[in-house]
Amino acid sequence: MGELSLVELSASTIVAVNKFSLKPGQEEFLSPVSYGIAATVVNPQTSWQRVVVDGDEVVGFISANFDLDFPQEHFRSVLWRINVDADEQGRGVGTFAVQGLLAEARERGMDRVDVIYEAGSAGPAAFFERVGFRPVGETEYGEVIAEISL
Repeated sequence: MGELSLVELSASTIVAVNKFSLKPGQEEFLSPVSYGIAATVVNPQTSWQRVVVDGDEVVGFISANFDLDFPQEHFRSVLWRINVDADEQGRGVGTFAVQGLLAEARERGMDRVDVIYEAGSAGPAAFFERVGFRPVGETEYGEVIAEISL
């Protein structure tokens, strides 16, 4: 692995993000990338989207939202989406992206970051727990709500 860095999502990197491949079984836990990217258009003041690059290659994508005024507490500082290309998974790209997100949350004065995900054997639970998220509840739809306290 080369030197990883986080850069803002741009017209030149969005194409690479849209071409990410998934490992078998992951597609049922992930909405289309365009849903995550649309958040920037809807909430440009509160949305935070970055790509992870390794040299010149885009290898990951992370999207979050920071809005202290949001009515639902678990959506005030929330990781919306994280994708790592299938060929790049397991080498620290996702952990690097989450660490960048946590640094951004601290800079914005947040005291925690939440994530909401669907449980399942091929789902993201093990990854989220490995990077420090701990389940704290469920949504009305049965999705897991997990958080990291900062």
